[in-house]
Amino acid sequence: MAFQGSLKELPLPDIIQLVSVSGKTGKFTLTRDGDRGYIYLKNGQMVHALVGDLIGEEAIYALAIWNQGEFQFSPAEEPDRQTITKSNTNLLMEAARRLDEWRVLSKKIPSVEHVPELLARENRHEQVTLNPQEWMLITKIDGHRSIADIGRAVNLSSFDVAKILYGMITGELVQLKKKFNRDADAENGELVDLAARIRAVAEEFIGDSAHKTIEKHFLHALDGIMNGNGFLAVDEMVIEFEKTASLLRGIAVTEKLRSRIAEVRQYAS
Repeated sequence: MAFQGSLKELPLPDIIQLVSVSGKTGKFTLTRDGDRGYIYLKNGQMVHALVGDLIGEEAIYALAIWNQGEFQFSPAEEPDRQTITKSNTNLLMEAARRLDEWRVLSKKIPSVEHVPELLARENRHEQVTLNPQEWMLITKIDGHRSIADIGRAVNLSSFDVAKILYGMITGELVQLKKKFNRDADAENGELVDLAARIRAVAEEFIGDSAHKTIEKHFLHALDGIMNGNGFLAVDEMVIEFEKTASLLRGIAVTEKLRSRIAEVRQYAS
């Protein structure tokens, strides 16, 4: 069975149920604007997922709140590892709970692409007390980073960052603004630089024997960046590097590669 459709018309939990009841094996590809996520099923059970820097259960929960975008199921595709051990029922129950929470959060936070900025009030006299998580976010709020950007910087999901910010927005400590669209050439330049640094990491961990393969995927990513695919092109390159590492160097090296790439991306955010 191969099918595709709109997340606006068919929520992710319903999509998973449709495929899992038939015991199918394959890969869901979900796209929203420039973002892309993947969910792998084996015999109807979710076994692996990733979106951005999130993997496993957290990736499922992050994808569950997508209320727009497209999905496509490709049968027979299997992952190179398993990051999910919970049952579909438990995962979907938690995803549904988070979706309900997001409906509340979205009243104050329309999108995780909005940018938080500190709200100064001259007539504020009461003492403000922040918990450690709020202080952590305060140090990352610069008026330029989006909620999603901050999540990558502090290694939290966009959902968790939004939950923390919700109270700060309600308390009028923080306000949101739409993300300023920078000059495309400047943004592409940063992505090319990021892709080049990730390529260097891949060459370090995989070795010279894979130089041609690494270069091929790097050039493909550059082409994608220049054609407007942005982070999507970088994500696809990373996936190919991980596949190559798994094939040539094994799981242990692949895990080290994945960890180092995450550090590079966090530093760049």
